[in-house]
Amino acid sequence: MNKRTITNEEFIELWQAHKSAAKVAKLIGVSERNVHKRRREIEAKYDTVLVAASNKNTVAQAYGHINLGMENGTVIVFSDAHFQLGRRTTAFKALLWLIGELKPKVVINNGDAFDGAQASRHPANGWDVTPTIIQELNACKMFLGEIQEAAGAAKFIWTLGNHDARFSTRLATVAPEFQGVEGFKLEDHFPDWQHVVSCMLNDSVMVKHRWRSGVHATHNNAVNSGVSFVTGHLHSLKVNGWTDLVSTKWGVDCGTLAEPFGDQFMYAENSPRYWRAGFAVLNLVDGHLLMPELCMVSALADDCVEWRGELIDVSEF
Repeated sequence: MNKRTITNEEFIELWQAHKSAAKVAKLIGVSERNVHKRRREIEAKYDTVLVAASNKNTVAQAYGHINLGMENGTVIVFSDAHFQLGRRTTAFKALLWLIGELKPKVVINNGDAFDGAQASRHPANGWDVTPTIIQELNACKMFLGEIQEAAGAAKFIWTLGNHDARFSTRLATVAPEFQGVEGFKLEDHFPDWQHVVSCMLNDSVMVKHRWRSGVHATHNNAVNSGVSFVTGHLHSLKVNGWTDLVSTKWGVDCGTLAEPFGDQFMYAENSPRYWRAGFAVLNLVDGHLLMPELCMVSALADDCVEWRGELIDVSEF
């Protein structure tokens, strides 16, 4: 096809219709390299992002899945920490305390330790000042480092969250030519954690950041998956059981390690929400998942959590 001269508006319309440099290049008769260059120029000029269709699942596909084949032992699963420097939450302190008490074989960060506010596709929330990417990376390194120190020889697994994916997705969108350069993927900065989309503890227990949504998500996850299903994302911190004619499956939401009304969630406009701070503890005996336990931040006293019927002060952590 002969080369066509098109306006920026026409380019944007073509891109939004096809979301592919190869397709746009063929339509206007130029190289893909020229299309990427034009795309970046338009993104800079109009302060927008022209998203490629292939980028949506690229990050998740690169992570893969694992099955630990666990028969016995304790696994602690936390989620949605949205770490920020200077924000040492009660749930985080409780996590360090309980890791020391239970000495888990595996610690799973079930997504969204990284918030990525400045890499979000959503518009800014007024003039709110959000942490920079480097500040968030440093926060994650500091807090996850403390978790590693507390857990010692445990295995560390990080399942991909939608906020975590912002890091690589943003870079893959605006600078695809840097693919493969060290540091352009979130996992490059956290080599001690195994990065996956999902983790089966064994053939009957799945851990991943999210699946079904809504207030009945944990119930629907267990019913529709056929296994015990442990998620984050919704911050609700709860357990639902589903017993069929074979066994009981558990649907678990790990809550949030952040403060439910923290600055990361200003978009919720201080509205009531069904979020709770805490995390989940999973115990396996002969391959069987016992009823999952929850450690929840208490409203009864500062720096206290509710655990196995007791109020525990974790302020020293």
